[in-house]
Amino acid sequence: MKTLQEILYNVHIVAVQGNNDIAVPALRIDSRAIAPGDVFIAIKGVHADGHQFIAKALSQGATAIVCEVLPDERPANVCFVQVSDSALACGIMAANFYDNPSQKLQLVGVTGTNGKTTIATLLFNLFTKLRFHCGLISTVENRIGNEIIPATHTTPDAISLQALLADMVDEGCAYAFMEVSSHAIHQQRIAGAKFAGGIFSNITHDHLDYHKTFDEYIRVKKMFFDGLPSSAFALTNLDDKRGNVMLQNTKAKKASYSLRTMADFKGKILENSLTGLIMQVNEKEVHFRLIGEFNAYNLLAVYGAATLLGQDKDEVLQALSAVTGAEGRFDYIVSDRERVIGIVDYAHTPDALLNVLATINNLRKGHEKIITVVGAGGDRDTTKRPVMAQVAAERSDRVILTSDNPRSEDPGAIIKEMETGIPVNLLRKTLSIVDRKEAIKTAVSLANPEDIILVAGKGHEKYQDIHGVKHPFDDKQVLKEMLALLGK
Repeated sequence: MKTLQEILYNVHIVAVQGNNDIAVPALRIDSRAIAPGDVFIAIKGVHADGHQFIAKALSQGATAIVCEVLPDERPANVCFVQVSDSALACGIMAANFYDNPSQKLQLVGVTGTNGKTTIATLLFNLFTKLRFHCGLISTVENRIGNEIIPATHTTPDAISLQALLADMVDEGCAYAFMEVSSHAIHQQRIAGAKFAGGIFSNITHDHLDYHKTFDEYIRVKKMFFDGLPSSAFALTNLDDKRGNVMLQNTKAKKASYSLRTMADFKGKILENSLTGLIMQVNEKEVHFRLIGEFNAYNLLAVYGAATLLGQDKDEVLQALSAVTGAEGRFDYIVSDRERVIGIVDYAHTPDALLNVLATINNLRKGHEKIITVVGAGGDRDTTKRPVMAQVAAERSDRVILTSDNPRSEDPGAIIKEMETGIPVNLLRKTLSIVDRKEAIKTAVSLANPEDIILVAGKGHEKYQDIHGVKHPFDDKQVLKEMLALLGK
């Protein structure tokens, strides 16, 4: 068991009061989880300030408190450590506590607005196919080899992250691939983690409820690349106008991928259909099982990262041609009788929805209708609601606005906000149905043979969050049940 003094290595300490040469059984950021002997780290969060719970932690037997502001009451038998940044200290302490697991495997982080889950999952599937034992940390799930660990956040808190990485090391993982959200970067959840590489997918308007401005959102994303060591690689999408901005101040080895301009990893789409993509990748022609231009970018990012990690290019392309993407990302099913195509996708930003609908429009032969079912989440960035409705109306033949995860908001009010984005001349093609299951059922009833139904926004999620209660709900399962009834 490590001592507090050892765990504080590399932490910027302002002052120490008491004995820090004490054994530490566990680190905690939740005072309710404190057991006798634990260390409590008081972090100023978005919704609560951990400093308010120091007394609670002490009452439950904490033997050390790490904080930015020392409390007035400081029992003599407790060690108090004042630091300049508790969140940063937490990440470094957690890494030390778990013996710096990210230094014992190759950790690759993926950040950007869209594509994070697919890129991380494809990397995990690819390296598994290349016979490596790997870990995955994603929105959909966390994995250690074949073991699946449910994910609660895109990026876990700093202590949970280091514990998960330590488990991966213990299980013999050589690589770990993780999504790195803007929230996690800003909240220092990845502090203490050493990355072997970072990938930038793209950036569009999202999470402005948290970051307030688009410039701040960009700045936070860039912080991830600014923090990469010189031993790492930094791979960026040159076709995104902020692609080069991300790498301006990085110490890492810079590399790029692109469909439209010269890059280290250059792709060209030769054919895009429901059977997959045929793409030229650095002069090699390859068939991939994934569909759409947005997946062409994801595949290039994965190919580039694998190459930068030292894998053989030909082996990578051969293995990559056989892998599939993440659950709820352009998942499609076809009804037996009527040949109606149903697609479920996590697209929950205007840009992601535009990409999916552009892909579907490119795939259709001309006579098929596109029927889109879409909503917007509650307690999140409200500015994207009318834009998403506008995108859906402009790119679909019929649109059904419905409930997503309304959380604490009234789903009807969210739909009303979405309706304001629909041009007057397109209102006639739009329906509003609050009940999501009823909306999907209606979409199926409106479909003719070979029409395409897109159910967007929730993807892999198996619930609907309504007033803090997560009700079981699976878009793909509901769509599959409704499609099975066609023609009966």
